[in-house]
This record gives sequence, structure tokens and C-alpha cells, in this order.
Amino acid sequence: MTFQEKLSAGHFVITTEIGPPRGISLEKTFQETAPLLGRVDALNVTDLQSSCLRMSALAAAVFVRDKGFEPILQMTCRDRNRLALQADLLSAAAFGLNNILALTGDHPVLGDHPEAKPVFDLDAVQLLETIQGLNQGQDLNGHKLVGPLPTLFAGGVVNPGADPLEPEIIKMEKKVQAGARFFQTQAIFDIPLFEKFLAATKHLKVPILAGIVLLKSERMALHLNAHVPGIHVPQVLIAQVRDAKDKRAVAIDISARLIRAMKSMAAGVHLMPIGWHAVLPDILNAIR
Repeated sequence: MTFQEKLSAGHFVITTEIGPPRGISLEKTFQETAPLLGRVDALNVTDLQSSCLRMSALAAAVFVRDKGFEPILQMTCRDRNRLALQADLLSAAAFGLNNILALTGDHPVLGDHPEAKPVFDLDAVQLLETIQGLNQGQDLNGHKLVGPLPTLFAGGVVNPGADPLEPEIIKMEKKVQAGARFFQTQAIFDIPLFEKFLAATKHLKVPILAGIVLLKSERMALHLNAHVPGIHVPQVLIAQVRDAKDKRAVAIDISARLIRAMKSMAAGVHLMPIGWHAVLPDILNAIR
């Protein structure tokens, strides 16, 4: 079954992600992810994450597919105008890369080429509308496509911890109307906060994958709370990481507990290892 079919059938899906390399070889990446083959349902391929130079997500996603994983191609609006975005969407469909995660993208000033000119011709909602139009056989100007039509499966992102939450829900509603068929969330550490979000969005009836970030240290937890909007790491988790003699074991335990909690709440989870792919098999073993 494909990622789309699993979501439609109500399976609890597990996805994770890779960042393409700052070069031309994915050998190291595939060494790290090889133990995950057959154990995760899809592999996100990030698109110049943090506005830093890397191999293109489209090229990396082809390699990911060829290694036996089902890719979810992230696509940001930062670097391409509507012509280039549509061209890449058609190219992705031609390669059979049908899963697309639509993002507006970080500003280049935050990355390693701060002098780069941002594009932002479209935003994430408009990109989703573009995908919906291509699936229906026409481009953004209403021109008809030729031949077989794309069957792109588009998703969006959402921040359940946004404060206030209402604007985030309004944006989510716009994304659903524009064609979003699933959502991935910002990192979740606070279960009651996530339950509140789910209650507020149940009318949308769209699968939501809860974001799980591996909590490596107390310093990381404090940084997330202080600098990443919408993330709240409860003090009890911070204390567990701070007092742990084995940080790795505690990170695995916290992630596994969060995932088990999500099984009765969300359509799945999206694991964000932040360079710690080696820990993921142990987390998957812990949730069996």
C-alpha cells in the first residue's frame, strides 16, 4: 500500500525525514537510513532546509525512491516563481513522486546565503491550489495540460502550539479548502495541548501526523521553549533529560511514550531525528 492508501485506510503511519547532502552523494544518508527500510511508511525529503545550500529535493527524492523508500517531496515557495514550481510539480509527477508537502519556506537571510533574493511568488496555500489545479488538468493560468494528468497527493504543515491558536486553525482551513489531504505538525511534547488542538480541528476530518522531535539534552529543550514558536516542552520532560545518566535511553523512552499516546489520537507520527537517525530503530522497537 502507498502512503496515501494507508492514510485512507486508517493505518497508523510513521514517517521520518532526511536532508539532502551538501554535495552530490547520498551514500552516507542511505547508510544511516538503511535500517529503516520497510519500517517507516514514507521518507520526507527536505527542500533546502534552513535556507542552506544542498542537493535539490527533487533529485534526492528520486534516489530515495530508487532505494525502496516512498518519498514525500517537500516543496517551498522561497526560491522559485510559479512557473518553476509548476515545472517541478510536473517533473515530480513524471517520476512518480506523488506525495508533496507544501511549505512557504524560511527567508534566505536565515541561511548560509543571506544575500540570496527571495522569491515567494506563491505561498503554501497558493501552492496547494496550484497542485489541485494541475491534478484537474490545468495550470495556474487555466491552460490545459497535455496527456495523462498528475495524481499528486498534497499535504501541509500546522503548528498546534500556536498562541493564539485561532489564526493557525483559519490557515489550516484554507489549506484544506486548497487541497491539503494530510498535515504534519510542529514538534509535540505537551499531550494536553495537542488534545486541545485536535478538538478544535476535528471538523476538518483530515489526517494529522504528530511531529516527534528527539529530545537530546536539557539545553535543547530549553532552546526549543525559548526560541521555537509553538513548542512547549513540559518541565517534567526537561527534568528527565537533565537528570538522566543515559541521555540516549531517555530520548528513546520519551519519544516512544509520545508515539504510543498518539496512536489513539493522531493518524500517525512524523519523526524528526535532527541528525540522530541511528536512534530511530530503537524507538520503533520500543513502540511494538
